[in-house]
Amino acid sequence: MVGAEETDSLEGQFLIAMPSMADSRFEHSVIYLCSHSDQGAMGLVVNQVARHLSLEELLIQLDILNDDESAIRLPDSVRGMNVHKGGPVEVERGFVLHSDDFMLNQSTLTIDNGICLTATLEILRALAQGDGPEQAILALGYAGWAPGQLENEIQANGWLTAPADPEILFDTDFDAKWRRALSSMGIDPAMLYSDAGHA
Repeated sequence: MVGAEETDSLEGQFLIAMPSMADSRFEHSVIYLCSHSDQGAMGLVVNQVARHLSLEELLIQLDILNDDESAIRLPDSVRGMNVHKGGPVEVERGFVLHSDDFMLNQSTLTIDNGICLTATLEILRALAQGDGPEQAILALGYAGWAPGQLENEIQANGWLTAPADPEILFDTDFDAKWRRALSSMGIDPAMLYSDAGHA
């Protein structure tokens, strides 16, 4: 049996929701797994945008930007950034998945394939000043699993796993990420729907 001795870590991979996903919060979601061990798993949904909140508004709320000067000071690369809904756990907490051209000593966790995670205000300040990473996704909240829970959901055909492609991860066309992640595995999403309900 695979993984009997130890959990085969899926850290740094995509979790792609199957069309049969029962939890509506994760419908058509693509999750980047930041950690996975026999202690459980944690990841960020990378294709659901918090439409009610812009990055500029968030930076003002956090007193990183002054309301009067935000339009003048915010770099073009950051002004258009979306705030993602990273998952249903601790939705007030912010996480930044980013390229490895930006590091904050002990605060930055290197995950895999040039992808890092930082969860401090310092990275938001750096982004606001134009000194942050070249590629970044800001997410509020995260998706978490207890020990063995994710493995059970995968076995129950709730998720597919695939190597994380940075081009898909950082793509600003978030609506296309689910289809692109499936296509990266050679899967046509239409085939998943046509198989549903057949023995």
